[in-house]
Amino acid sequence: MFAPYCPPPAFYFTVMVAGTGTALQLSSMADASFQEASGLEAKIETEALKEGGENRYVHQLPGATSSPNLVLRRGYVTRPSFLSEWAAQTVGSTLAQPILTQTLVVMLLGADHIPLVAWNIAQAWPVRWMTGPFDSQKNEVLTEVMEFAYATVTRMPLTEAAAMVPAVSALIRP
Repeated sequence: MFAPYCPPPAFYFTVMVAGTGTALQLSSMADASFQEASGLEAKIETEALKEGGENRYVHQLPGATSSPNLVLRRGYVTRPSFLSEWAAQTVGSTLAQPILTQTLVVMLLGADHIPLVAWNIAQAWPVRWMTGPFDSQKNEVLTEVMEFAYATVTRMPLTEAAAMVPAVSALIRP
């Protein structure tokens, strides 16, 4: 008999940069941990077309696919960080040099650190970087928010996500 399906919790995930891979990127363990990731969405816009003489319905024609920005929130990182450097070079840029795009991978992990599902965010680039508020009246962790525009988001097949197990294992401390 089959066991009932139980949806996975949303709190155990990691983010990887699957782009060019610099020494800073490979040594930045802090870049894998985030408090929150949002914006994994793709939507096809539709155009309503009324057919002449047919009043019972309206045709919905597909248009362009759009996605909101990917928003990553984490505790502020004071160590060297590829994502922080990339955001500073892009958001603080004079645009004298081309913007560097990367592929980001967001993975939902199981209790055994193995990816259950992954999303491939193609041609991502930082569009916003923000530090959380300083407030002497509260006892909270300082946060930073990074926002990325991207071309496409695709859900990766489980076989591709499982192929990332060695890279994910290296990012997660036992």
